[in-house]
Amino acid sequence: MGFSALRRSLIAISASLLFSGLAAPLQAAEKLTVMLDWFVNPDHGPLIVAREKGYFKDAGLEVELIAPADPNDPPKLVAAGKADIAVSYQPQLYPQVSAGLPLVRIGTLVATPLNSLVVLADGPIASVADMKGRKVGYSVGGFETALLAAMLAQHGLSLDDVTLVNVNFSLSPALISGEVDAVIGAFRNFELHQMDLVKRPGRAFYVEEEGVPAYDELILVANKADSGKPALAAFVAAVERATLFISNHPAESWEIFKASDPQLDDELNRLAWQDTVRRFALRPAALDQGRYLRFAEFLTSHGLVQDLPPLSDYAVELPLPN
Repeated sequence: MGFSALRRSLIAISASLLFSGLAAPLQAAEKLTVMLDWFVNPDHGPLIVAREKGYFKDAGLEVELIAPADPNDPPKLVAAGKADIAVSYQPQLYPQVSAGLPLVRIGTLVATPLNSLVVLADGPIASVADMKGRKVGYSVGGFETALLAAMLAQHGLSLDDVTLVNVNFSLSPALISGEVDAVIGAFRNFELHQMDLVKRPGRAFYVEEEGVPAYDELILVANKADSGKPALAAFVAAVERATLFISNHPAESWEIFKASDPQLDDELNRLAWQDTVRRFALRPAALDQGRYLRFAEFLTSHGLVQDLPPLSDYAVELPLPN
């Protein structure tokens, strides 16, 4: 066959392949339902940026982000097969798994603790050692009181030395009003800014500096039966892409974030964004097994969990697609 004939044959084959591809239906994007842990806020930055920048779409996904009516519901909905992914908390994963929920950690959003013990900056408490005889507000019993117990123990105190007051989720208002002298469970990237904005600045004592093992604050969990689905790995890869974009372009990312919903464009979110971007997990898929095992031992020693399965049963590192 001469060169011209070969060229004409290749062109005909290419055209045939092209038109057969056009005639075939486009592959539909795979739908994923993601339950947030709370209303949208800067903690969810990588999810919002991934959606707004089209990274989920590039990964062949159609992702719906849903704020829950009850913050306790998302992991339960995933366990029941009514949602694909939930934004949750590493410390909550252990009691959920211990209770039999078929959940598995597949990724990390915020890779450092946000929880802290907060007091008024101009108050009499200059260190955790000054907590004796004080009233401490909390929202979630069990875990938060275990954090407080560990922090007090570092200074020769115990829960018997303080009075616990359940203030529900009204942490900074209870502190500012004088209802309590301190609050445990305050997120350092939010409550401190809330207090600054009303001219009642706070002082934070960080749990990981006061006897509590470091942990991942926000994680992504899926149903254990679904952990091998390629769509989950594609989702985590898109989150990583968004996180790297935020790391490289924090100011531009803030503009993208606040433009996604006019209600997000306020001073509190702006300040929280600046504090949160450096805490996003740059390798969301990566699993620090030692960190997870240390925290399991911490919760077990405080009687909050028992009969935990092997770590590989409830925390995995997904192989990300190329």
